[in-house]
This record gives sequence, structure tokens and C-alpha cells, in this order.
Amino acid sequence: QVQLVESGGGLVQAGVSLRLSCTASGRTSNMYTMGWFRQAPGKEREFVSAIRWRSGNLYYADSVKGRFTLSRDNAKNTMYLEMNSLKPEDTAVYYCAAQKTSFGFYSRASDYDSWGQGTQVTVSS
Repeated sequence: QVQLVESGGGLVQAGVSLRLSCTASGRTSNMYTMGWFRQAPGKEREFVSAIRWRSGNLYYADSVKGRFTLSRDNAKNTMYLEMNSLKPEDTAVYYCAAQKTSFGFYSRASDYDSWGQGTQVTVSS
């Protein structure tokens, strides 16, 4: 089992940047993919970005491509999401997640095995 802890959320104005962190512990050797998802009030959880942990391949949702950057620190088992040019529509609870098999889709929430508790990001206009 992998435990995930997010941090870095907050209340910011539109146009500024924010960086989220997600630190994994436990059976991290089982991680195949790590991802970021977000859920706004009244909406379904949606894919934001993901990384295949061994290859480093990166994936982004169209809505954040060019504004958000996912990076990692292997030594710290930590994944980051640098969010630039934030918009009010980016307001949501952001979750990190880990997938332990190679058979899942990186963008499908139900294919992830472990989830963090979430961190709130609020962008005011």
C-alpha cells in the first residue's frame, strides 16, 4: 500500500502561480504511474496530469497544457505540480494518486489504487 500526502494549496488571485507537492511513502516500489486529479464542487473528478514513474513520460489534460508542469524528485518520492497563469476555473480540490499496474489508463481515476486526502486550490478573479 502507498500512502500519499499533498500540500501546497491555497487561495490565490488569477494569474499567479502555485506549486503543489505530493509525497509518497510505503510500498513506493510498486508505483507505476502517479497522477494529479481535481474535483470542483458539483463536478466529477477530472484528470490533470500524470507521470509514468520509471520512464518519466508526462501527460496533461488539454485544459492545463502549457500552464501546468509536473515534475518529480525520485530521491524524495515526491511529485510536484507547478501551476502557472491560474484561472478561476482551476478552483478545485486537487488530489494526487498512485497506480501500481501498467494496465491502467493514466487519465482514468478508477484505475488508480491509492489517493491522497486532497488540497484545496481557490483562484479568485
